This record gives sequence, C-alpha cells and structure tokens, in this order.
Amino acid sequence: MPASQSRARARDRSNVLNRAEFLSLNQPPKGAPESRSSSRKASGPSAQPPPPGDGPRERRQSQQLPEEDCMQLNPSFKGIAFNSLLAIDICMSKRLGVCAGRAASWASARSMVKLIGITGHGIPWIGGTLLCLVKSSTLAGQEVLMNLLLALLLDIVTVAGVQKLIKRRGPFETSPGLLDYLTMDVYAFPAGHASRAAMVSKFFLSHLVLAVPLRVLLVLWAFCVGLSRVMIGRHHITDVISGFVIGYFQFRLVELVWMSSNTCQMLISAW
Repeated sequence: MPASQSRARARDRSNVLNRAEFLSLNQPPKGAPESRSSSRKASGPSAQPPPPGDGPRERRQSQQLPEEDCMQLNPSFKGIAFNSLLAIDICMSKRLGVCAGRAASWASARSMVKLIGITGHGIPWIGGTLLCLVKSSTLAGQEVLMNLLLALLLDIVTVAGVQKLIKRRGPFETSPGLLDYLTMDVYAFPAGHASRAAMVSKFFLSHLVLAVPLRVLLVLWAFCVGLSRVMIGRHHITDVISGFVIGYFQFRLVELVWMSSNTCQMLISAW
C-alpha cells in the first residue's frame, strides 16, 4: 500500500495539468454536460443510482424562471370571462359588418351607411359650429355655441389619446379615410363618431327647446351613427358602447366647466 500511494503521488506531481495555473482546465465549463470520463464511470457496474432528489423534475424546479417568462396554465376566472366576452364581441361585430367590403352581403348600401357615419364626424361639426358662431348675433346663442365648440375639441383630444393608448384594431382590415386622419380617429377603441354623437345629442337635449319628435329623432340619429360604424367594419360593438359612455361623461365635464357669457365674449373678441 505505501508503495502504490507513493507512485500515485509521483504521477500527480509529474502531471502538468495539476499545476495551479492549469487547474481551470480540469473543471468543466458552467452549465456544460459532464465529461465523457464521468459518464463512463456513471455507466459502469459499480455506479450508484443518483439520489431521488436529483431527477429532471427537481432540476427544472430548482431553475426558477421569471414569472413573466412562464406560461400561465391555470388562468383565473376573470381572465376566462374576459377572453370569452372578447371572443363574443369579435364574433358579433363580424356578423354585423354587413357593409365591410365589396363582397359583403349589404355591399350596395355601403355608401349610404358611410354617409350616416359622416354626419357624426368631427370636421363637419367643428366647421358648422364655427360658421354658426360667426353668424350668431345673440349673447345666448354665442354662449351655447362656444361651449359646444369646447365640447367638440375635448372629444377629439380624448378619443385620440385613448386610441393611441389602447391601439385596438377593427374587426376587418379597413383603412381609415382622410377625414379620420385629420381628427386622429385611426384606431378602433373607442369609436369617435359614437362618442361625438352621444355628446352632441345630449348637449342639444339639454340646451335646446325641441319638440318630442325631434328629441326622439336626435336619439335615433346617435344610435344609427354608432351602428353604421359597426356595419362598415370600422369598430367593434364594445368600441361603440364605450364611445357612447365617453361621450356622456364628456358632456357632464363640459357642464361642470361651463363658460359664462362674459368669458365667451372675451374669447370671441380675442379671436
């Protein structure tokens, strides 16, 4: 035994790789598989089985991945409900998009439906309000028109900001028109025409004396504007509903910051 130990020590001393400057060559790189010699030893008859805690499952569990890189295999009830409602919204919007293209079932009525949508566009409403403001000669009329102009500008800014934030596409591959680019109504959520129609109709119902048939027609007009945007494939149903809600809250905000007649006269004189 002493002779064999001395010969082993002599071999270790004569091995160049056992020097201190070459010790890093004997160590396998980090994350690399074991060397062939160790695999041969493990495959030999005298090799002992690995402990039960070193299986592949335990090895995978030891390498904890970040939470954002892991697939969520057990979604919550809220996630399932949200995805289900989203799928229903897309399916129903595609079914109602009967004027979305030339091959659609109601393609012949596409021009008329688009004309209904244009009545809720921002450019005609802002231009018409400015024209009426120039022609108006009463203080009460100028006050109402100035606040309506404020509401229209607020609607364009709000819808453009939310659309840039959400960036939701429409149910069909329909590109926005030139007037839509001018009012920054490029994306689908929320529907700018619907929010504008809801805000304008509520504004007129509150500040104009209208007969009952005209009040009913005003509400029907707002509903038809929102429906026309779904029929031509520009918006989902939830986009139009969200637009109606945003339009109502815009009206309430304008009512809170209502400009008085003196303020309107000062702005008109400055303009």
